[in-house]
Amino acid sequence: MKIVDARGTTCPKPVIMTKKAIDSGEKEVEVLVDNDVSFQNVRRFLDSQGYEIIEAVKKEEGTFVIRGKSGETAEDSTAEIEVTAKTKPNEEKKSVGVLLLSDTIGRPNDGLGEVLMKSFLGVLLEGEPPVVIALMNEGVLLSLPENSASEILRDLENKGTSILVCGTCTNHFGITDKVSVGTISNMFQITEAMLEVDKALVYG
Repeated sequence: MKIVDARGTTCPKPVIMTKKAIDSGEKEVEVLVDNDVSFQNVRRFLDSQGYEIIEAVKKEEGTFVIRGKSGETAEDSTAEIEVTAKTKPNEEKKSVGVLLLSDTIGRPNDGLGEVLMKSFLGVLLEGEPPVVIALMNEGVLLSLPENSASEILRDLENKGTSILVCGTCTNHFGITDKVSVGTISNMFQITEAMLEVDKALVYG
């Protein structure tokens, strides 16, 4: 049984850590969290993945424990492998592009917007990264070195994501020489990049 200690982290990190354990082939996991939101999110995630919830309790000192066991049988595994072998070669992953028009998700609201944006980018980093992330308007502020989200953007760039930063926008805010990640771009290049992907997500 794999023990995932996600105490001291906030969502979506506990779910991401649980997903990694499941993706590695673990059939039984025990997840430790220290807040009710993470407790409920991890429990729902395990349930959505077909894991039977064996234990879900709050222990002493504020620790929540969720233990789940896969209901998959050997026969199910064999069937899944056979289906995968037949369908995977014909499946093509759709490319995704993300257009960020703000450095927050929703209104700043005393830091909540920044936290949500950083969490969103963190989820993109843990999964299949988008082909392109374009920063326009206040979204270009994410590329500044003092913005903690710039580190995640740099990690995404290292994984192959093209980070395009609107030059008109950086000039407007007077930060062109401070951009620490991505490539200074223009409306034509950004538009072309977003039109080339199969699916575009816009936030801001």
